[in-house]
Amino acid sequence: MEATTVLYETDPDAHISVQDLTMAYGDFVIQRDLNFTIRRGDIFIIMGGSGCGKSTLLRHLIGLKAPASGRVLYDGISYWESSPADQQRIKRGFGMSFQSGALWSSLTLAENVALPLGEYTDLTAADIAEVVSLKLSLVGLSGFEEFYPSEISGGMQKRAALARAIALDPAILFFDEPSAGLDPISSRRLDDLILELRVSLGTTIVVVTHELASIFTIADNVVFLDAETRTMIATGNPKTLRDESPDPRVRRFLNRGEI
Repeated sequence: MEATTVLYETDPDAHISVQDLTMAYGDFVIQRDLNFTIRRGDIFIIMGGSGCGKSTLLRHLIGLKAPASGRVLYDGISYWESSPADQQRIKRGFGMSFQSGALWSSLTLAENVALPLGEYTDLTAADIAEVVSLKLSLVGLSGFEEFYPSEISGGMQKRAALARAIALDPAILFFDEPSAGLDPISSRRLDDLILELRVSLGTTIVVVTHELASIFTIADNVVFLDAETRTMIATGNPKTLRDESPDPRVRRFLNRGEI
């Protein structure tokens, strides 16, 4: 029997609500009993040490892996209890920037950004070219339309991937380790760009990272996943958690640059 849309009552400011979520591969539990809310327009960071399940949680949020139990709600709609058609509709509101950038090496930057526009819209070729130029200019790559990924720096590749992620004006942007492989200056520029896009597009942004500089620069709120206990041990503003968290593991993680 086909699933139907299931709606739950949530905080009106909640864009994403994670309720009693358990993630597992077979009998092996990655994380259990996750409960947190991502408010509309927030920059929310999923953080924790290596192997705690940050990227796995992201896969659950973007519809690539179903939870062992629990719910992921978008505007109160339970994604994993919805029909395939409604799941597809919800996913149309997502933009995803992968850790590697995942640009097609055989396509120019303009052709990479045009891909989702050609696939999911009825825009003419001229209109697509106009949107592509706009998106590349938003990420500081105006004039690079005809360059191939191999012809630009790693930081520019990350920005090109971001231009493709925002091509369809998503309501929610997801990033997996956006600063991975970047030097500190390029990383800071990417953080500044994320902040600018949140303002200009009004997008809710979810970021997986363990980089302290990024966490304190861009995050409104965070969730901390602990590998040892296999559950979340903190959520809230990172600066408040750094200074006031009752859990020494959280304070140690967020103060590690000063140790």
